[in-house]
Amino acid sequence: MRRRLAPVRKKKVGAAPGTLVHIGEKKGEKARITLISYGPERLEEGALRSPSEARETGAGGVSWLNLDGLHDVPLIEAFGKKYGLHPLVLEDILNTGGRPKLEDYGDYLFLVAKMLFHDEEAGEIRTEQVSFVLGSGYVLSFQEEAGDVFNGVRERLRSGKGRIRRMGPDYLAYALLDAIVDSYFVILEKIGDQLERMEDELIVEATPESLQKIHAFKREMILLRKSVWPLREVLAALQRDETPLVTEATGVFLRDVYDHTIQVVDTVETFRDLIGGLLDLYLSSISNRMNEVMKVLTIIATIFIPLTFLAGIYGMNFEHIPELKWRWGYAAFWLAVVVLGGAMFGFFRRKKWL
Repeated sequence: MRRRLAPVRKKKVGAAPGTLVHIGEKKGEKARITLISYGPERLEEGALRSPSEARETGAGGVSWLNLDGLHDVPLIEAFGKKYGLHPLVLEDILNTGGRPKLEDYGDYLFLVAKMLFHDEEAGEIRTEQVSFVLGSGYVLSFQEEAGDVFNGVRERLRSGKGRIRRMGPDYLAYALLDAIVDSYFVILEKIGDQLERMEDELIVEATPESLQKIHAFKREMILLRKSVWPLREVLAALQRDETPLVTEATGVFLRDVYDHTIQVVDTVETFRDLIGGLLDLYLSSISNRMNEVMKVLTIIATIFIPLTFLAGIYGMNFEHIPELKWRWGYAAFWLAVVVLGGAMFGFFRRKKWL
């Protein structure tokens, strides 16, 4: 099935800004809210029915609320009322075809990123939009469905290892973005292995299926580029903009994620060039195979040209042909055909044309 590079919009044309309509595929039956509330010496984890059940963490505490399932519009509205989110923020959360971006609303920061997964069964990349709201003492994350790349962050929070429990919500937002960027490297590694195998296949034999795979790789590179390039701008803006929600200590780590994003971008560009080279290799392989076929046919035709000449001469309807009544004329004809054909075949072999 061919994957769309852009979602079909379901929002009515001309609707008022801030109209809450889920745009995208419904990927789960029921939305789920999970809460991780923590501090240097404590951690609480559980499920909530509504964001209103989340309690204040107090000074030094951080709350991470994660919503799986964007199709539940009333639940998104409840988040907006609880944390005072702008209607345009809620609209962007529900629009899963949005571009990665960063917006500063004063009391909170709104970020959009793309989380990518490599589907082993389908052999393609799946994309999922993740929206973050970074506020004073809390981080909100909104995902299309359950299942993400944040298990490592959760395990660090549960174990209490490292600095994550001692840092603020800005460091948690950094850790989540870092997990997303790290997952890009895993996908790129798998694509790199596939491209190497494809190159070996094209050298041996190019098939119509090979061309389909090359075009599938091109579409995946387009998807990766659309996800990574804007994210680089988001991370650069986080470092550049002065906001009290991001401390200087966290800014150092954000620069590291920015460097990783640049590496991903460079790798994507390298793979794009490599895929262009694979397409040229495919065309060259097809051309070489056609040339081999034409060479064999040309050699066969060349061998039969003098034989056809002999057959044409002795096929003429003249009565006084010298060899016509000769007893060994027929045998002599075939001897000449065999000798001449064999001599030409040997000549082509000696020239390594066969």
